[in-house]
Amino acid sequence: MKAVQVIEYDEPPVLVDVPDPQITGPLDVIVKVGGAGVCRTDLHILEGQWSDKSGVVLPYTIGHENAGWVQEVGQAVTNVKVGDPVILHPLVTCGLCRACRAGDDVHCMNSAFPGIDTDGGYAEYLKTTARSVVALDPSLEPASVAALADAGLTAYHAVAKAARVLRPGDRAVVIGAGGLGHIGIQVLRALSPVEMIVIDRSPDALALAKELGAEHTLVADGSESGRVLELTGGHGAEAVLDFVGEGGAVETGVACLRRNGNYYVIGYGGRLDVPTIDVISTEINFIGNLVGSYNDLSELMVLAAQGKVSLHTQRYPLASFRDALEDLSAGAVRGRAILIP
Repeated sequence: MKAVQVIEYDEPPVLVDVPDPQITGPLDVIVKVGGAGVCRTDLHILEGQWSDKSGVVLPYTIGHENAGWVQEVGQAVTNVKVGDPVILHPLVTCGLCRACRAGDDVHCMNSAFPGIDTDGGYAEYLKTTARSVVALDPSLEPASVAALADAGLTAYHAVAKAARVLRPGDRAVVIGAGGLGHIGIQVLRALSPVEMIVIDRSPDALALAKELGAEHTLVADGSESGRVLELTGGHGAEAVLDFVGEGGAVETGVACLRRNGNYYVIGYGGRLDVPTIDVISTEINFIGNLVGSYNDLSELMVLAAQGKVSLHTQRYPLASFRDALEDLSAGAVRGRAILIP
């Protein structure tokens, strides 16, 4: 089969022929890839930022946002059958460790992460397990939801945390309305009646945020934190959801947060530099977010089937993977880029 592999870091990936994956265990599932999301993390992988954390041996196939159709199953698989449309939870988990048994499988102690530390979905076929496949509603097309497997799941995971503590009349600031943020905005609108303030550099992204239900949109021009304070009576917002995490977003976000507020870190790349006296004197909280659980993904698919969360996508043939990566790097992708084998 054809697959896009990283051969060397800081070098363009290459489309190569590799063996088709094979069933080797009773719970194995092989999926014919119908869509693979192109994520900014893929750019960081190519730069070598994940090399120490993942420990992956090169060459390997990238792509960690995947959906498609079941091609083949192991003898013990009962939750899906050949031909079923599915989206893949990004982790392959054991089901036996304490985290898995608590339903916190995102922190499985024995997990693999296809596309990060094992072969992923920039390919025609992908091997996973029965624990990772979520059957799709017939109304959903794999290519249309593929990026929800990681970008959408991460956004849902963070927003669901925030929604559990936000109350009517509270305000939430969303930083970034791009590929990740536009999903988070929809989830927040679906889960919470909070008053939403969205900040982005792009007028087009802000126009989309308005369409998706944001009450206020602010251009990131240096005045945005002051304007948030004006909108919140000088107190700041109860929650900040930072889908950017670099380029001044962190400083802006902290300045928008009220006393005892929660700062949800979702985007990454920058640094958090806050005097500890500011943390204790105002009791602000910083909360990290990585992917989400299998149940999170199942719940997100319910919202997708109800039409409450949808992806804006640009589609590319698998052979045009370099165009997709270059467009993403240049900021030329509206919503999410999807590779179609």
